[in-house]
Amino acid sequence: MNIVIFTKKLIIIAFHNHNSSITGKVIRKINRTTRSGLQILAGLMLAFLVSCQNGPKVPDESPTRGDIRIISDESFQPLIDAEIYTFTSLYTNAKVKASYKPEVDVINDFMNDSVKVIVTSRKLTEDQIQYLRDTLVIARTITFAYDALALVTNKNNKDTILKYNTIKNIFLGEVSTWKEVNPKSKLGEIKVVFDNTKSGNIRYFKELFEMKTGLPFNFYSVNNNAEVVDFVSRNPEAIGIISVNWISDKDDSLSMSFVKKINVVGVSRPLMGDRSYYRPQQGFIYTKEYPFVREIYLISRETFKGLGSGFIQWATAEQGQRIVQKSGLVPATMPVRIVQIKSE
Repeated sequence: MNIVIFTKKLIIIAFHNHNSSITGKVIRKINRTTRSGLQILAGLMLAFLVSCQNGPKVPDESPTRGDIRIISDESFQPLIDAEIYTFTSLYTNAKVKASYKPEVDVINDFMNDSVKVIVTSRKLTEDQIQYLRDTLVIARTITFAYDALALVTNKNNKDTILKYNTIKNIFLGEVSTWKEVNPKSKLGEIKVVFDNTKSGNIRYFKELFEMKTGLPFNFYSVNNNAEVVDFVSRNPEAIGIISVNWISDKDDSLSMSFVKKINVVGVSRPLMGDRSYYRPQQGFIYTKEYPFVREIYLISRETFKGLGSGFIQWATAEQGQRIVQKSGLVPATMPVRIVQIKSE
């Protein structure tokens, strides 16, 4: 608008010394032209404002502010609860709500765009990654921590160490009674219990032992890791599969209450002749001498640096990794120092 007025003044000055009637005609013509130009300019400005209102809105969200939902594999609930509690205590404008589901449901929700950030022990497949790319979505995956799958038995079961191949044979259905494990055992049929038919815990062992057929007849599923501990504590013949995340935090009262109910089995490595046994403790998870170790991933499909990206960045930095360490798992993005203590 200023440019149009400025141009008009310049023209009036240029014709100032000419005949007044001519000057009047020119000015009237200029006024008509000016009004036409102003109408065009006003139309353009209105169109611009409308397009701004109807265009993509800038999210009222930042790496430390906003309101998001995260879906996690139920196996990692104690760890993720601790991470979210600390993060939102530090950043009071951040609201992070976690839902916990079996692994299959976690992945499905992510692929259906029901959630932007997930926590899982399974990476996306190449087909899933390509599907997201075809919809202009880039999935970003980062290893967050190292977890282990613990085998737990009833307090009345005297067999607290098992060979790797014995466990493999139990999963393949070749061993189904405790007397086959230990001829002196007074227990009967082995009852293997796990958290859910759609869980990452049972998937891990299916892939590890290359189980081509269904699970053996003596395998039972419940609903979650806590129910596995409860089942094992009430059934002397049972052996359960849980994430060590549920029994590794020595400062967590729930975790320690679970430990008091069950035995944590020591397992040998799959090497022939190895007579050493390892429990899922931090040092043995780090060295992978305990054989059933897996990675925990944070996966995001955010298209901008929002609260989900901020949470992931924080969880994989020093403060978040200290929580991983305190929980009894192994940090994935920070250096780890192993201290060996020898008793005299």
